[in-house]
Amino acid sequence: MKTKITEMLGIEYPIILSGMSWISVPKMVAAVSNAGGLGILATGPFNPDQTREAIREIRSLTDRPFGANAPLVLPGARDNARVLIEERVPVINYALGKGDWLIREVHAYGGKVLSTVVNDHHANRAQEQGADGVIATGHEAAGHGGDATTFVLVPHLVDMLKIPVIAAGGLADGRGLAAALSLGASAIAMGTRFMTTRESTLHANYKKISIEKDIYSTLYSTRFDGIPCRVMENRISRAMLKQRLNLPAAFFNSQIISKQLRLPYWKLFFGVLASGWKSARQLAYFANAYKLILAATERGDTVGGLLPMGQVTGLIQDEPTVAELMERIVQEAKSVLADRYAMM
Repeated sequence: MKTKITEMLGIEYPIILSGMSWISVPKMVAAVSNAGGLGILATGPFNPDQTREAIREIRSLTDRPFGANAPLVLPGARDNARVLIEERVPVINYALGKGDWLIREVHAYGGKVLSTVVNDHHANRAQEQGADGVIATGHEAAGHGGDATTFVLVPHLVDMLKIPVIAAGGLADGRGLAAALSLGASAIAMGTRFMTTRESTLHANYKKISIEKDIYSTLYSTRFDGIPCRVMENRISRAMLKQRLNLPAAFFNSQIISKQLRLPYWKLFFGVLASGWKSARQLAYFANAYKLILAATERGDTVGGLLPMGQVTGLIQDEPTVAELMERIVQEAKSVLADRYAMM
């Protein structure tokens, strides 16, 4: 199945693993790449040493192309991005920040850069800065989708841009892949669907829940991590909708992040303050969410844990291997597209 993205990235299938913290780890990244797609490592929770170690682990598990993400708004993100450049990661996916410097340095060693966007303003800026493609993240998506739904945002950006568009949000099967390709996308990126696979490190409690939930089982708000974000509906997420920002909790939780990232706390604290009130407020929300998301993904706390989850959870009915899932999606997409063309 050839598209602009498969040819650009040297992959077999136009399917990409979204970079999900604590889930898109080396084993998962390699599984997707070995199955013909592109695995993307989530570097958000890592310090630079952990990032370097994870990249080298991926290379021990696969000789296929892979990527890593760089959420530039997070503390320590620039240091992690430097490691990705030093290790010459084939594909870097950046989000939530200005990526012109990153694009220049990745292109210098022959790598490719994908920018995650939620609107035409961000997409235009990414193209102007030299990104090789954009991941268009719609409202349905887990985590940070925008206001426009995927199947409106994708054709809008396809018409507007000269670089390839990757569809993200609301995608779980071959019908979604066929639809995205029909709208002009060159690939799809999936997070929620990949979370419930055998290789996924998501706690078994949440894998079971993801199969049981329907398409109405998520909530979308800025109250979770300070940016419009979609998560699974449960007791803690419902409570967070009614709460204001808990600054004392953010102070203590940010110390956990400082320790994890091996950043001196004073450097983190004053760096956040220097970013301005809007950014500082968002990072305070993020500090509180960090602890809750970790409780969900690793400990399986279904009451007090917070899990980013897309509406597509309502389409998930099993827990296949990554290879089984990708082969199923590709074959179903080919069948759907063949049927549609046969009707013309």
